[in-house]
Amino acid sequence: MATPVKPVYLYDTTLRDGTQGEGFQLSGLDKLRIAERLDQFGIDYIEGGWPGSNPKDVEFFREAKKLKLTHAKLAAFGSTRRADTPVEEDAQVALLLDAETPVVTIFGKSWDLHVTEVLRTTLEENQAMIRDTVAYLKKHGREVVYDAEHFFDGYKENAEHALDTLRAAAEGGADILVLCDTNGGTLPQEVSAICQAVQAAIPQVPIGIHTHNDCELGVANAVAAVQAGAVQVQGTINGYGERTGNCNLTSLIPILQLKMGLSVTPHLDKMKDLSFFVDDVSNNPHFARAAFVGRTAFAHKGGMHVNAVQKLARSYEHIRPEEVGNVQYILVSELAGQSNILIKAEQMGLNLEKGSAAAKNLLQTVKEQENIGYSYEAAGGSLELLIRKETGEYVKKFELKEFHTSFRQYRDGHTPVCEATVKLFVNDTPEYTVAEGHGVVNALDVALRKALLPFYPELSEVSLVDYKVRILDGHDATASKTRVLIVSTDGETNWGTVGVSENIIEASWIALVDGLDLFLQRRLKK
Repeated sequence: MATPVKPVYLYDTTLRDGTQGEGFQLSGLDKLRIAERLDQFGIDYIEGGWPGSNPKDVEFFREAKKLKLTHAKLAAFGSTRRADTPVEEDAQVALLLDAETPVVTIFGKSWDLHVTEVLRTTLEENQAMIRDTVAYLKKHGREVVYDAEHFFDGYKENAEHALDTLRAAAEGGADILVLCDTNGGTLPQEVSAICQAVQAAIPQVPIGIHTHNDCELGVANAVAAVQAGAVQVQGTINGYGERTGNCNLTSLIPILQLKMGLSVTPHLDKMKDLSFFVDDVSNNPHFARAAFVGRTAFAHKGGMHVNAVQKLARSYEHIRPEEVGNVQYILVSELAGQSNILIKAEQMGLNLEKGSAAAKNLLQTVKEQENIGYSYEAAGGSLELLIRKETGEYVKKFELKEFHTSFRQYRDGHTPVCEATVKLFVNDTPEYTVAEGHGVVNALDVALRKALLPFYPELSEVSLVDYKVRILDGHDATASKTRVLIVSTDGETNWGTVGVSENIIEASWIALVDGLDLFLQRRLKK
């Protein structure tokens, strides 16, 4: 690494260390797509994986040569040469060069326990392995990042050997020495003290930090290292990684830039987009309560909080949500005050006057409904229907009369049959439909659409994307009240609707009807 021109460099290892986490898998194409987004965001180093370790990484490094990265440097990852093997003859080191990346990151053993019990070699040979490999890679024109694996554990047990491994890397010409808390068990004050000790012992080479989250301190330890002089931070988007994960860059980056005044990316307002993109590509649900980028990171529920935020956002928000690409989110629940209802109505483009009878009635209705089990936090569609009805901005598009469902299980091997009938009126025109489905809820959905589509063909644009069932008051066993949440989409926007009943079919019916009804209400303005 040349003389730092940035206060801290961002090193992303989502494509390598992140994929070691349970449930986080990427194809070769996925890795290429994420690499491009990391580059656009302003990440300085992108660790692509371990060349030759598996077919996906082979594909990635082959295709990565075609990427037109505008900012980031791509790094190949591997280990030092094997014990008692000349570096020129080590096949794994050769693969690192074959990847043709401008940066190579290698790790070596800092903890004497690993040297003697895992590698089964001497401390002197371990240091030679580090020195030789770094020097060989530098000879071939690579920028070399040296990851000192288990450094903090090694330092605490044998500080002299741990420092000698760093000296070996420095003698080989390493551009940066990255201290790794591989087991994730070090505390911030230890990280700070050890980082300072390393810099005092080896002042000629800058240091970086690589932390894990086993004590929920991955970000805190990275911050402590930066405060102690580290000029590179390694981590993953959304904290993916082995065991409990790596340092979460979506938390660390805003802290560095907004809290510590260190300019690390010009595109911080794309932080939430990047976070969601990585979740979507890896087919993982987004963590709603994630700091900075989570859906509820700037959510306000208590009436007093909402009232204060409405007057002065920073009274309950430590940063402006838009700085990280997020938005303020007002929740409506039994804890809501009138401010919650007013803000939600304004966001929906609905006219609701403060102190009006409609506003008071809505607040009372919401509290009564939540008392019997409704929840509008994730069911904004049902809440919008309530507001529309109370403010007179609702036009009844159909009138439900009755529905019936049945499930027939045959004993002769025939496929079970789920059937639903729906009776309703559209402009005084009766419709009576029957439909089969893969389950009674699906049959109801099909029958309801079958009845409405002749009048409202635009409903063909609506599809169901999520269906969740929550049992309330489980002590009532099978007689418990059930809450059903349905998420619908028209391909452009999603909306949630909710139904509650002791009967799961009725709860599903309520949520289904609200989902279609809201779509038609919104179309009134088009």
